[in-house]
This record gives sequence, C-alpha cells and structure tokens, in this order.
Amino acid sequence: MFLKLITFFLPWSLRRRALNRWFGFEIHPTARIGLAWVFPNKLVMREGARIDHLTVAINLDLIDMEPKASIGRGNWITGFPTNTDSAHFKHQPKRQAELWLGESASVNKDHHIDCTNRIYIGRFATIAGYQSQFLTHSINVEDNIQDSAPIYIGDYTFVGTNVVVLGGAVLPAHSVLGAKSLLNRACIDDWTLYAGVPAKAIKEISRGAKYFTRAEGYVI
Repeated sequence: MFLKLITFFLPWSLRRRALNRWFGFEIHPTARIGLAWVFPNKLVMREGARIDHLTVAINLDLIDMEPKASIGRGNWITGFPTNTDSAHFKHQPKRQAELWLGESASVNKDHHIDCTNRIYIGRFATIAGYQSQFLTHSINVEDNIQDSAPIYIGDYTFVGTNVVVLGGAVLPAHSVLGAKSLLNRACIDDWTLYAGVPAKAIKEISRGAKYFTRAEGYVI
C-alpha cells in the first residue's frame, strides 16, 4: 500500500515509469492516467489510451485497453480476483476477473463496472451517460452460492445512460441499448435498437447511420 501511495502522487511522467517498473504494468508512453487509483493485478494501456480523474479500479486480474480506448471520470471498477483462497467462485475455475476495451472504446463517467467475470467492450463502442451498472455476479438462490457470468458489448455499439447490464448479457455489434434499460440476456440480432425492462428488440437501425462507420472514436 505504501508503494502505491508514493506512486499515486508522482508527476505522470515519473508515475508511468514507476507503474511499469514496480508493478509490471505495460503503459505506452502516449497513454495517461489522471488522479485515479488504478491497481489491477495487470494493466495494459496501448497508444493513446487514457483513464481520467477519480476513477477507482481494484481487485481485478487485468485491465487491457487497446489504442485510444478511454475510461472517464469517477468510474468505480472492481471485481473478485482469481488468485485468492476464498471459497467464493471455486466452482468456476476458468473465471477471469478482467476488463477489455477495444480500439477507441469509451466508458463515460460515474458508472459502476463489476468485473467479477470478464467484461468485453468492443471497438468504437460507447458506454454513454451516467450511473449505469454492469454486474457480472449475483447470488444463485437455487444452489446458495455466489455465481458469475461474462458480459459482452459488441463493436460499434451505443449504450444509453443509467442502464443495468447483468452477467451473461450480450449486446450485438452495431446495436443500441436505450436509456434506463435492463439487459439480462444474450441478444443475437445486430443493427437493432434494444430497450425496456427487460430489454427487447424495438426496431432495426439504418445501416447508413454514420456513428457505425466512423473512423474516430470521439464524436464531436
């Protein structure tokens, strides 16, 4: 903990070097972390990736960010690492407590992301707005155990504000999840707007919509 505190208060140019050397992280010279407490077991940040101020990311096996992927301010990212003697999740030996962000994927701010199991957010995907919850674990009441399942958010997707996404959910590529929706299943149809509680297919999305063909992650 003392070494983490020392590292936290270093200027970024020194902090990046310290994180790579002391903690074995792989942070590209053009990547950047703000005033954020980011200490998974392993961190990979490629060219132009960034994590903004006041984000907390702890108790994960891995965070892997492709070029220009970004995590905004005030996000709470946590999990339950696999290198523990706890009885929790012993029935899931292949579980991976990881967060993966594809190229130019963007997580906005003030979201809660539970990576007890793997969460994958695809290329050019946007987790928009505020106060969404991605929850990969819960109690299995039938077996009276903690259980978990991964979440998959496809490429070129748009996730609206204040949604709940549960373990086992899949949002297919080139799709939209409407604000305040609950996604609790694996959807299969791409180019679709999903919305509601629980979310269901509402309508097809035009394949000419420019969001789904953009070459830059940032939308002006």
